[in-house]
Amino acid sequence: MNMILFMILSSLTLSIILTALNLWLAQTNPDSEKLSPYECGFDPTKTARLPFSIRFFLVTILFLLFDLEIALLLPLPWAIQLQTPITTLMWASILVLLLTLGLIYEWIQGGLEWAE
Repeated sequence: MNMILFMILSSLTLSIILTALNLWLAQTNPDSEKLSPYECGFDPTKTARLPFSIRFFLVTILFLLFDLEIALLLPLPWAIQLQTPITTLMWASILVLLLTLGLIYEWIQGGLEWAE
């Protein structure tokens, strides 16, 4: 019991000391260099508030969808050993078909072309 009490008190004391050191040593008034946007050591040439490219956003969403597809399809080898593997394979096929149709639609609409 004494050992547990000692560990609790020592961890509490250490936490209080580290918090006090952080508050005491922290810089409270950052200068203009700290507040400016960082661009690899160069002076910023444009404003940091420009809107992002919608094409980049679409490619990012496509990547996330196909990444999610891979995560959903990984357990398929084990799902084949279930009592009804046909149902599992049917749902997996529907998922792959829907994602493929979405990719084809995006391709036809020109969402994957970078040139303006």
